[in-house]
Amino acid sequence: MFRLWGKIWTENRLVTDITICDDSNDTRTHKIFRGLDEICVKLDLGKPIWLDANIRDFQRHSKTRFTQDSFIEHIDFDFLEIQVIEEDD
Repeated sequence: MFRLWGKIWTENRLVTDITICDDSNDTRTHKIFRGLDEICVKLDLGKPIWLDANIRDFQRHSKTRFTQDSFIEHIDFDFLEIQVIEEDD
């Protein structure tokens, strides 16, 4: 089971969160992109752009934050954080 946790933060407070589960035999990268797409749809957000800093953070820690710089439209929160909380064995 692959699980991706999406969290919206405002003023150092967790506003909302969602967990996406994926049982497919797809690659880790495809599961991450598909999970992020699903998080954005369910939370009614535009799809963020992966900046170099996001890629580095995610490669190192399996976690990254998307701030206003990653979104084309204005966001009414501080950042969207995604984190892998369970990986396939």
